[in-house]
Amino acid sequence: MKTTIKFFTAITVCVLLFTTSMSAQDATADQAGPQFYVITTMHWDLGYETEDSWEDIEKEYLNKVTMKNEHILGSGFFTHRWTSDNSELRYVRAFANWDAIDKAGIRNEELEKEAWPDEAARDAFFKKQGAFYTVNHSDEIYAVLPGAKLMANKSTEDMILYLQTRHFAYPEDGSVEEFNKLRMEYVENVIHKNEMIKAYYPHSHAWGADRTVFMQAYLFDTMDDLENFGEKNGELFEAHWTTEASRKAYGEKMDKYLAPNHGAEIFTSIAGLSK
Repeated sequence: MKTTIKFFTAITVCVLLFTTSMSAQDATADQAGPQFYVITTMHWDLGYETEDSWEDIEKEYLNKVTMKNEHILGSGFFTHRWTSDNSELRYVRAFANWDAIDKAGIRNEELEKEAWPDEAARDAFFKKQGAFYTVNHSDEIYAVLPGAKLMANKSTEDMILYLQTRHFAYPEDGSVEEFNKLRMEYVENVIHKNEMIKAYYPHSHAWGADRTVFMQAYLFDTMDDLENFGEKNGELFEAHWTTEASRKAYGEKMDKYLAPNHGAEIFTSIAGLSK
């Protein structure tokens, strides 16, 4: 983990601008709370055998470092439940601004030395922590979009994370203003009113492999809620767009902004490892 964080800190200083025309940087300028998510995709070392508890070790790091790092607004681990790779897990951190990302890495190193002042003990901890993972990982940054539905209270139980990935189509006759208006109308009248959805986090590409990515993360208490929330969304959609003509018109306008292909993944949100 320490290697991952140091690697990411080094590369962020080289990033000068965003490549997506639908970046949320301007859209979130007056929005309180996190403005960026850093998502690190890691992989279990499936051949590693140990009596150590992964959750206990990561909780020690959380309590001694992450919880004390004022530049990290929130963090969490999400483990494979239904994805293309059963070795995958994701470590997510939330930041108030771009500068905080770099500052967080520096502050982590300071807190690590405070937590394990003896260098040998510190190295031993990180060796034990890092042994759970392979050396392969990737880092991406996403800009937070308006319209998040925040958790009412921090969960004490593991939750279900449904992650939907769409892709912007960049229509010639479109505009950021129209897309934001259409999206927010749906968010406010459907997602925010669906009680099965405990939290909703929309975000778009800021730095990474694909500038077209538009991701929507939904948190649910149970798999049953995940399986049934679509039906409730449909009811709320018809309650707001009351005629077939209005529903068709809305769909045609929104569809031009998004490519037809999409991906979906399901993770377990680990309650005991969240900030």
